[in-house]
Amino acid sequence: MEIAVVGSSDFVLGFRLAGIRRVYEADKDLVSRVQSILEDRSVGILVMHQDDLEKLPSSLRNVLDKSVEPTVITLAGAGESSSLREKIKQSIGVDLWK
Repeated sequence: MEIAVVGSSDFVLGFRLAGIRRVYEADKDLVSRVQSILEDRSVGILVMHQDDLEKLPSSLRNVLDKSVEPTVITLAGAGESSSLREKIKQSIGVDLWK
């Protein structure tokens, strides 16, 4: 399973420097890029910025919210750790913080 990162050039730069191979800059084609990643069975984790997630249509956001494979991780400011906690619990079935 691989990690895929989608977002603006500023957002994805650090992931590219960290050695993540599947890094996609998507500004205008964000919806089509996310849909293609959802169909790719080799991607286990999709990382996005919270602002980019909010730009997606509500139907696609619902699909991403319920997605287990790939597990969707959104990054933003404070308070996102609870979202990450829920995603981990959803994907592996165990609450690692307990």
